[in-house]
Amino acid sequence: MSQVKPKVIAVSKIVPKPISPRHREFLHLTADANVIFSFPTGFREIAAPNDEYFSYDYAMEIPGHQFEIWFKVRSQKNDWKNYLAMKNDPRRQLPNPDTGYLAKGRAMAKTLCNDTVSVSRDIDQEVLRRYNANAGKSYLVDMPYRETTKHYKYALVLAIEKDHTGTILIVCFTDEKSPEFFRNVNRISHYLKFKS
Repeated sequence: MSQVKPKVIAVSKIVPKPISPRHREFLHLTADANVIFSFPTGFREIAAPNDEYFSYDYAMEIPGHQFEIWFKVRSQKNDWKNYLAMKNDPRRQLPNPDTGYLAKGRAMAKTLCNDTVSVSRDIDQEVLRRYNANAGKSYLVDMPYRETTKHYKYALVLAIEKDHTGTILIVCFTDEKSPEFFRNVNRISHYLKFKS
């Protein structure tokens, strides 16, 4: 009588990449703002700036490609509670939190380029769909030679919001406004977006 040998199936356990304290804190901020973030391949975490001019939550770069990106993510939940509680009180009127992304994006663009914004545009509806967002604005700026921004020549600021939920501020840096730069910018919506 011949014996049938049992089939052996190899199971590999996928070990998640350890995350840094900065990454862990950023994941808490994104979760609070109802945003999903997954770390993209080909990128490396770098220290996010935190000084009197620039205060960001997280930063990454593509090594060897002169492409750096900074993120700031904020929940609007408390702002909405306050707005709804005070909207009928003429003595304590607050601005609509869903419009705050406009001021935040413009302020960052002006800070980066010393008050001269080259191009500002509404973000296309197709791009907003990829972010699961309701509105957004982009600002393309020429930058002065500055140590804090590692002497990059250009920045693209994206200010994105989802109604009653949160805002995402993204700054992408480059030395060349090349097709590769804009391809890298377009990749962002694949790893950072509002939950559906």
